[in-house]
Amino acid sequence: MDPVLEETDEESTGGVSSLEEEIVLGQRPHISFPFSILFSTVLYCGEVASALYMFEIYRKGNDRFWMSFTIIFIIVGVTLDQITLMFFNKDLRRNKAALLFWHILLLGPIVRCSQAIINYHKLLKNLKQEEEESQDSITKRNTILEREIALSVRDNFMQQKAFKCMSVIQAFLGSAPQLILQIYITLIIREWPFGRAFLMTCSLLSVTYGAIHCNILAIQISNDDTTIKLQPTEFICVMIWRFLEVISRVVTLAYFAASLKLKSLPFFLIIYCVPLLAPWLEFWKSGAHLPNNTENSSNVVGTVLMLILITLLYAAINFSCWSAVKLQLSDEEIIDRRQRWGHRFLHYSFQFLENVIMILVSRFIGGKTLLNCCDLLIVMQLIITYLLAIGFMLLFCQYLHPRWSGKVLPGHTENQPEKTQKNKNKQLRNYYHSWSRAEYFSIKSMSYS
Repeated sequence: MDPVLEETDEESTGGVSSLEEEIVLGQRPHISFPFSILFSTVLYCGEVASALYMFEIYRKGNDRFWMSFTIIFIIVGVTLDQITLMFFNKDLRRNKAALLFWHILLLGPIVRCSQAIINYHKLLKNLKQEEEESQDSITKRNTILEREIALSVRDNFMQQKAFKCMSVIQAFLGSAPQLILQIYITLIIREWPFGRAFLMTCSLLSVTYGAIHCNILAIQISNDDTTIKLQPTEFICVMIWRFLEVISRVVTLAYFAASLKLKSLPFFLIIYCVPLLAPWLEFWKSGAHLPNNTENSSNVVGTVLMLILITLLYAAINFSCWSAVKLQLSDEEIIDRRQRWGHRFLHYSFQFLENVIMILVSRFIGGKTLLNCCDLLIVMQLIITYLLAIGFMLLFCQYLHPRWSGKVLPGHTENQPEKTQKNKNKQLRNYYHSWSRAEYFSIKSMSYS
């Protein structure tokens, strides 16, 4: 994975920096096909298409309540996706009218995915051309070619980071509510048509994928200037852990909502507001103040607004699964770098207690049976599934975590005999990976501007 480094001033300008003109590549970073971008785009298209199909089915069946919430959740998700991609690529600052047009049509992820694939093939072509050139080539021509390669690599990394952040936001602000809604509808009408099953599958994959990104990004944030390498065994363990955690949680929430109907809303508000308000209570108890660089009222309002958006996303993640980080609003870095076992223990303890309470209330107070099978069997399966998720979490954190298995590698290049060349390579790495720390909540670099 990519090292975590601070943002350079050149990038925040939105123009071509002088650093780009001075870069002479020493060792090429590993360039791989943007599979993560392609996978995020496929999930985006699958979820939108299936949601629109189910919207039409509900409309024909005159199910206005389900129709309305289905389209609301998908509109919220795709709108946030467009905003996230435009934010990372700074389209509003660079007057990219064509890309803004595609984002207005909600086709931004598809267009940017196509651009990333085209850019990848152009980068391979430029690298091949550079290798074929002899050492007697014109210096100016080599400099121009290397500058094009540097820009292409930078764009490739920036797009990957933008899509990772988009996956997290889409997962917990769009896909998770959609998944709970569709499970709720399935429990109510006791039917599972193909269209709804496909939508639920896409939403479940999206939430699981976003939760996996939370783990990876949290490891990067807690280990500054590191490269993360997850082996297949480690990745499979994280995937099983997150899948079991998400599926048990969302089914429990939907089962509780289907049993109690509107009576379940106060409980949902409580479990959502606790992680939403907890960071602000800690901020108030610590006696901290906003950063000193927020001199005028507009900067203060912007900072508070950004912090509110951060806590909304943080609470949404913790509503469905563990966020893998702890917010610390009193610190300028916003996120606590230390991996606290106490925070992890409290989250899983309280969420397990919440699940048990919701299941017991649904079982004994909820009324009629929702499924054509033994409710006690469903209850036991949900509890066992969540306990299995905790077991895989402990397995990964105790034995397979990159920090313990030696997979966190220093983010530096070796075998550079010249000090000047090493400094240029270090500048280049800073340039490539400048937005890593902003990936998790997507606004760290602007919240204190």
